[in-house]
Amino acid sequence: MQVAVVGSGPSGVYTAQSLVQQDRVPDVRVDVLDRLPCPYGLVRYGVAPDHEKIKSLQNNLRSVLEHERVRFFGGVEIGPRGLSPARLLGMYHAVVYCVGAATDRHLGVPGEDLPGSRSATEFVSWYSAHPDVPVNGAGPPDRFVRGVESAVVIGIGNVAVDVARMLARGAAELLPTDIPQEALGVLADSGVRTVHMVGRRGPSQARFTTKELRELGSLPDTEVVVDPAELALDPAYADPSGLPAANRRNVEVMRGWAAARPERAPARRIRLRFFLRPVAVLDAGGRVGGVRFERTLPDGRGGVTGSGTYEDIAGQLVLRSVGYRGVPLAGLPFDEGTGTVPHAAGRVLRDGAVAPGEYVAGWIKRGPTGVIGTNRPCAKETALSLLDDAPALVQREVPEDPSVALRAAGAEPVEWPGWLAIERAEADLGRSLGRGSVKIPDWPGLLSAARGGPPDTAG
Repeated sequence: MQVAVVGSGPSGVYTAQSLVQQDRVPDVRVDVLDRLPCPYGLVRYGVAPDHEKIKSLQNNLRSVLEHERVRFFGGVEIGPRGLSPARLLGMYHAVVYCVGAATDRHLGVPGEDLPGSRSATEFVSWYSAHPDVPVNGAGPPDRFVRGVESAVVIGIGNVAVDVARMLARGAAELLPTDIPQEALGVLADSGVRTVHMVGRRGPSQARFTTKELRELGSLPDTEVVVDPAELALDPAYADPSGLPAANRRNVEVMRGWAAARPERAPARRIRLRFFLRPVAVLDAGGRVGGVRFERTLPDGRGGVTGSGTYEDIAGQLVLRSVGYRGVPLAGLPFDEGTGTVPHAAGRVLRDGAVAPGEYVAGWIKRGPTGVIGTNRPCAKETALSLLDDAPALVQREVPEDPSVALRAAGAEPVEWPGWLAIERAEADLGRSLGRGSVKIPDWPGLLSAARGGPPDTAG
């Protein structure tokens, strides 16, 4: 049985693992396809460079991609500029789409498109060396922190915590990581002194994990500031005992910060703000000058309501971190309301009926929820549905080696040896800079390295 898995992040790799490690259908062979020449998805391009422990998950994903019945084909695009889903299905008995949630949500407020107003997703991709985001001076991301003294991060989830922490990190702390050289230089020259992280609801409803939150308090020469009056607006603040454990721990950490008094003035401050809803990004001479917020108040039903009072927070950079959203893939059905592909236990539904041989897993299946580990049971459910359908699926004739059909259709895949060549080139690049492994941040450099040439990149 030949199966294609589209997407090499955790959901795709866990799907491949579930298929090749079961006994019900013998000799299942899985090709893991990715648009990028590098595997691992958001583990490579979404986890902050200073989170080495989480990034080490790549070792677990690697063991699956090196399985004797699993092949990696990078640089293969599915969609309008590549293979259509229908053509891909003609090459395999089944196709599982694990394409994630590729775009971010917008605030929907005036001024959101001003220069200096960006998505946190873009910022993460920039410092993670995603090849779709220019990093070496020519593109707009070079302006992320140049001339910025105050940054406003809108959102109170883990991504917001990540970008706030990266804005407050010193160059010496980032030097041992794999952050691309140019991004390291830009952040090293940063004049950011204050980072405001702002949420429309209260501290008991914040969506970051306590471990991530506590990291903010361990940053060198950085003070975390919380306003006790804002905390007190939250009905659960005075007595958090009824909250879920994670939310209760978050409140306890913030209570400690609210009571703390620094011994000396720090180089940087991270200000956690609550019960503020953005209503406009402010214009300062054609660029971002700050954000106008409306004070919100608990409505007694778990939400908030506007109070009619407003506050402006000055800043030269605004990063929105208010969630991800799936995007349609031409040739697959899509639910605009949920940002997902309609499915039944992972089986793609077309006009309410099961589409034989087509499946989904991960965020495109369930929406952008959960942590990395949440993808494992999600992938297993889809794999079990596929295996239940296997007796009917294998009746259809497909090419003996789908990779031949991929190439015949115009794809030029980067196979596993090409990825290993990229890894070697990144190690060589790091050595030449007196660092550890350093990511190659652009398409030409990655493709040149994959084919055995020098990493044609400024680093």
